[in-house]
Amino acid sequence: MNKRLGLVVALGAVIAFSSCNKKLGDFASDYFTTNPNPLEVVGEKVPATVTGNIPSKFFRKNAAVTVTPYLVYNGTETASYPYSFQGENVRGNAPVISYENGGTVTIPVSFDYVPAMAQSDLELAFTVTQGNKQYVLPRVKVATGVIGTAYMADAGTVTPALLEDSFQRIINEKYAADIMFLINVANIRPDQLTTPEMEALWDQILAANNAENREIRELNIKSYASPDGGYDFNYNLAEKRETNTDKYLTKQLSKDNVTAFGEITKQFTAEDWEGFKKLVEASNIQDKNLVLSVLSMYNEPEEREARLRELASIFPVLADQILPQLRYSRITASIDVIGKSDEEILAVLASNPNSLTIDEILYSATLTDDNAKKMAAYKAATVAYPNEYRAWNDLGLTQYIAGDLAAAANSFNRANQLAPNNAEIAMNRGLIELAGGNYDAANKLFGAAAGAPGLAEALGTYYMKMGDNASAARAMADVKSNNAALAQILTKDYSKATSILNAVATPDAVTYYLKAIVGARTNNENMVLSNLGKAIQMDNSLAAQAATDLEFANFAISSLLR
Repeated sequence: MNKRLGLVVALGAVIAFSSCNKKLGDFASDYFTTNPNPLEVVGEKVPATVTGNIPSKFFRKNAAVTVTPYLVYNGTETASYPYSFQGENVRGNAPVISYENGGTVTIPVSFDYVPAMAQSDLELAFTVTQGNKQYVLPRVKVATGVIGTAYMADAGTVTPALLEDSFQRIINEKYAADIMFLINVANIRPDQLTTPEMEALWDQILAANNAENREIRELNIKSYASPDGGYDFNYNLAEKRETNTDKYLTKQLSKDNVTAFGEITKQFTAEDWEGFKKLVEASNIQDKNLVLSVLSMYNEPEEREARLRELASIFPVLADQILPQLRYSRITASIDVIGKSDEEILAVLASNPNSLTIDEILYSATLTDDNAKKMAAYKAATVAYPNEYRAWNDLGLTQYIAGDLAAAANSFNRANQLAPNNAEIAMNRGLIELAGGNYDAANKLFGAAAGAPGLAEALGTYYMKMGDNASAARAMADVKSNNAALAQILTKDYSKATSILNAVATPDAVTYYLKAIVGARTNNENMVLSNLGKAIQMDNSLAAQAATDLEFANFAISSLLR
């Protein structure tokens, strides 16, 4: 090699070495795009993807870069996971960026959301390593602000499942006694009027006649003839039995001065084939299937009657035991037992709750819309009936609504100890876990709550917390609540969201705030201003939220915030 050529080669090596060791230049903001921008809450996270397009001749072959995304807000900052990429001459496993051609990097971003992040900047911080040297490049801002609408999903507004009372103000009771007749006879034998059943029936009729809280609604007579005679004969016989029973009942009512009853109703059955069939089926007759099959072959009454007489001669048990049971008149008293009025229940609840039944106490809580009064009633129920799981569950419901989650959890757990397989209690315990951010435990309990009323909203709210807005919208498709409307907003079905919000039974400040968001997303300024104004009127704390809410960034709302 001549001296001139050697000098050229050496000089080229020096230039190349100097190029490799030259510091990396500053990254420019237009190298990066962020999706979405502004950022948006999903569940309780702020996820995004930053894509960097690195130009040619920019990235040094011996450089390795670690990028750390920071969300900067309110004088503080939160870091996401760092991401690394490297030049062609660096040994490592990070994505490689070509010096000659440049390249693309995809940087995943995720933050745990807090409301202060609404006004924030997403910045990328760069730490460069070249050989033994390490230095920091200026940060680059790549996105501004966070839309926090999804964070409005609120487990605290889901109404826990109520275990309802079984209170009935009017309970109908029925008492009956039979008067038995001899074959082909309609006269009432005296001994049939003094049977224990008849005396018990009459005691109930007299007691109801004399009691203020009992009322005889109806007295009914049903008379029957056995189907072993001719139809016309049986018809007249059953009718006479009805007439004689009616005469006896009317006379006895007059004698005992029983005047307060609704009416006496009467029916008679000439041939009680259905009764005969039931008695035979329930009997121990060895050939009962033969008896029933033979009779089923004949549709004409005369033919069936003839076959029955033949069978009765073959099977004496029919004549001796089955048919005699079909010759009777049954007197039935329908008596209403009238419970305490609402006023009486509330008065006793205030003075002596232990004297009320559990259902009366539970019912008393339904007579008010005041949650504190409901809570007092359920507390009284737990004192009077400490082993009644409904009382503990419903007390927990009122505590949950009041925001006392610790007390609600204790009450729901006590209810669960008393009724461990109850779906409603499982759902309510799941709500406690959901409100506390224990999502795995909530999901497990909701799985055990199939069929519980209100489970759809509980599950939908859980899905929103998980960031699965499509499942939330499906779960709450038939629910009319703020959470249900929010799910539709997050899946961009603004028409359905509006329909749900208009159907909320008791709209609150959040209802109107969500309507304002729908207005903003559909560019309806009047809808934004009118509903946001109502929301702030009902809850002034929403003014601060609206002031930083990027949902309203394109609308002049400052006059509403004063």
